[in-house]
Amino acid sequence: MTLSTPASTGRQYLSLHLLETVVAVLPVRDENGSPKAIVYGGVERHMITSQARRRAERVHSRNRSNAGTGPLAGHTMGIRTREWALITARVLKDKHDWDHSEAIATARAVLEALGLKFGDPAKKTVANLTKVLVFAPADAGEQIADHIHAAHDVLSEWTKAYLKAKEATDKPKRKKAAGDTPDEDGAADTEKLPALPKDTRTAVLTALAPRDAIDIALYGRFLAEIAESPNVDGAIQTAHAFTVHEAEQIDDFYAAADDAKLDRKKHALDFLDATDDSGAGMTGYQSLISGTFYRHAVLDRRQLRTNLRAAGMNEADTEAAAAAAEKEFVTAFVDAFPEAKKNSTASTGTLPSLVLAFDGDRPYNYAATFQNPVDETTDGPAAHAAARRLLAHHAFVTTRRPDITPGRVLTYDMDTHRIISEIAATGGLTAKEAVTVEELTA
Repeated sequence: MTLSTPASTGRQYLSLHLLETVVAVLPVRDENGSPKAIVYGGVERHMITSQARRRAERVHSRNRSNAGTGPLAGHTMGIRTREWALITARVLKDKHDWDHSEAIATARAVLEALGLKFGDPAKKTVANLTKVLVFAPADAGEQIADHIHAAHDVLSEWTKAYLKAKEATDKPKRKKAAGDTPDEDGAADTEKLPALPKDTRTAVLTALAPRDAIDIALYGRFLAEIAESPNVDGAIQTAHAFTVHEAEQIDDFYAAADDAKLDRKKHALDFLDATDDSGAGMTGYQSLISGTFYRHAVLDRRQLRTNLRAAGMNEADTEAAAAAAEKEFVTAFVDAFPEAKKNSTASTGTLPSLVLAFDGDRPYNYAATFQNPVDETTDGPAAHAAARRLLAHHAFVTTRRPDITPGRVLTYDMDTHRIISEIAATGGLTAKEAVTVEELTA
């Protein structure tokens, strides 16, 4: 069955474009703690990776849904973690009164027999963590635990046999000596691990399947370790964000005060600090960036509906969930921001200076609009110059592409609002101005 896009638009893709200005922040960094950067248009630009953006938006939507807020309130969401054995064991212990050691041993054995690999059992910190992140519905651990508890008698015996066979299999091979026969040297190596009972395998695969988790349908998942567990092609495409101008950064020297030292100094007791009475408990440097970023993301409405139908939703539920997911996707794109250094920079309070949303028969990325970097010495403030460029580029493209709609534009910046009004007064604004996020896809 071919799924159509909403009748109100008839277009498969929703393209979002955004400009936002940040000051003295560090939303994403490399392995050395430095801001990430790319070279584009012959100059270096600051970059916020698509991975950082997608996680910020996904978690933002999940938290709102779990709190009963927004269009996805009440819908199932997912969790991406390596801790499914720990989560399952916790449910077995807290809900079903299992002994902790038995719970974690059984949960790990079941998931390992399914195909997931775990960390080194000799290292307590990773022994019960899967080697890969598994993105599954939030209630997967509870569903697995409920099944394990219901099948306790069968799985108790199976777990003992599995762990015994695994211990024998994991023993290091000894070197062959003269006169050894193949049986003497390889008996333990050829011992097979007992297969997971069929009912348990089916139950765990069902629990880990994407099912009706909306964020898995939106962002997709790839799980190669379990062949029977379906992968999902994401419905959202996210571009790396970059500054519309050349990158600038500062290396900020900081000193963290030692309260006890400063209190002694205040009361003329600093002579007790024989070697150091400066009051600084720790010093260092951190890199901070400022600038106006261009961001872009796309929602494939048809793929979203395909994913929801594959999860078992009927036509009516698919349409309702897809409409809600689209609204939440736009809200998260506008409101979410990576949380690195959020307390020391207040970066998550940023509001975009311009948001442009429109429909098309294919995705449209306007990054090329800023290949020539904005020069604030001649073009004026970067956010305003970029807004003029973006709106002019969109108006130009819409005159040449019949498969694109004029769309809507939203701003939270008074100066940008005046720019939009000026362009509209001259007849150059193709997009309709919105005053709320919800209106962007109205």
